[in-house]
Amino acid sequence: MLGSLLLAGSRLPLVRQTVSGIPLTRKVVDRFVAGEAVQDAVGAVRRLTGAGLTVTIDHLGEETRDAGAAAATAHAYTVLLGALRELDLGDRAEVSVKLSAVGQALGTDGDKIALENARRICEAARAAGAGVTLDMEDHTTVDSTLGVLRALREDFPGTGVAIQAALHRSEADCRDLSGAGSRVRLVKGAYAEPASVAHRRKADVDKAYVRCLRILMSGRGYPMVATHDDRMIAITETLADRFRRSRGDYEYQMLYGIRTDKQQALAGAGHTVRVYVPYGDDWYGYFMRRLAERPANVAFFLRALGGK
Repeated sequence: MLGSLLLAGSRLPLVRQTVSGIPLTRKVVDRFVAGEAVQDAVGAVRRLTGAGLTVTIDHLGEETRDAGAAAATAHAYTVLLGALRELDLGDRAEVSVKLSAVGQALGTDGDKIALENARRICEAARAAGAGVTLDMEDHTTVDSTLGVLRALREDFPGTGVAIQAALHRSEADCRDLSGAGSRVRLVKGAYAEPASVAHRRKADVDKAYVRCLRILMSGRGYPMVATHDDRMIAITETLADRFRRSRGDYEYQMLYGIRTDKQQALAGAGHTVRVYVPYGDDWYGYFMRRLAERPANVAFFLRALGGK
């Protein structure tokens, strides 16, 4: 219930203004967001890769309604990737791209604009030796995102995509995306979706996640298991053994600032652990989804407001 209220509130301008205006909100945001400038993102990458982790970097922003802003977001990614190339960090990094931030939401030409901007990002990533994964947004964007993915993979076959287990359609999507060379990040889903298209109860989402995970682990692609849940990690290891996957045949992904001890423990055991590093000044939507996902995050926020 609390998570649903937070997700609903994340789209209300008055709630955004109120939350953003609380001075101590920034203290909490700093836990989940690397900073606002590209230098902040690069600094986080250097720290994390120096500790034996890999990264995927998200330039925050979504639902862009202006072609110039969409192009500016794409440019921000190319600048970031250029900085990673100069520091020779590309082989430890990739970028995560929300297509709505690079033009997807721009009416009838949205998919075309998003594809053009995504191509620019993929070209910069290739030059840096880095990868690209398309983030998945709410259910209305899935077909569009998968269409752009197919087009990108013609020239950039390593392009990955996120699939949200909570959606009823996701098992079929995982089957379609489980072929050789296909990189899929499996997440539970962080959007408020109607019951007609998604599981709503946590227990049902967890079961759906396991079903999708089994499909990916039994396939020929490269699963990217995005979870902080010890049960899901244990199930992943069981499935890896069952389907004879080595530790180089899949990876774990976790959010910046969450379960850092677990990140280090998994990396220390020889797993690839990729940390999702967001940066930029448009942090509000991302921040609210992090609060909605885990009660512990809300408690952290309230403690900060209380000065504890």
